[in-house]
Amino acid sequence: MIRALYDWTISLANHPKALWALAIVAFIESSVFPIPPDVLMIPMIIAAPRRAFLIASVATVASVLGGLLGYYIGWGLFDAVGRPVLEFYGKADYFDQFAQRYNEWGAWAVLIAGVTPFPFKVITIASGATGLNLIVFTVAAIIARALRFFIVAALLWKFGAPIRDFIEKRLGLMFALFCALLIGGFYVVKYL
Repeated sequence: MIRALYDWTISLANHPKALWALAIVAFIESSVFPIPPDVLMIPMIIAAPRRAFLIASVATVASVLGGLLGYYIGWGLFDAVGRPVLEFYGKADYFDQFAQRYNEWGAWAVLIAGVTPFPFKVITIASGATGLNLIVFTVAAIIARALRFFIVAALLWKFGAPIRDFIEKRLGLMFALFCALLIGGFYVVKYL
């Protein structure tokens, strides 16, 4: 099923309304959809490199708006569904402790999830459920998603199709390593 969904998403890159399709995919990926917008964005940029930064802009704006939907899902449905379940199992206090710790580092969680292959929807929903400050969430989401999509667009604009395999197979790993080094650096500065 995921493969069919992936193939369908790829087929949208050649559609005359591909920018709209990208906006829809980027929007719903930030809250519920399993296929990242990069799958659609990459062939669109390779086909029309002069539109690379427009394509990245559409993906960024739609992804952040979709992230706000994810935030709302976490915020609105958590009280209706999640909290009663936690209370039934006697874990509501644990969640409150988790929410406090999450909110201390929430901006970093949004930044890291926004640029790495980690599912962004998990962080958008968790941010709403824990009550992460909406402005902090939004600013972090804008920075993270713009960074991710504009780096991909710039690489494809500059190098074209030859860089495609690197982006599809290794760019997520490179972002993850960068984030690990960044967090490690902060840890070293703070505790050593």
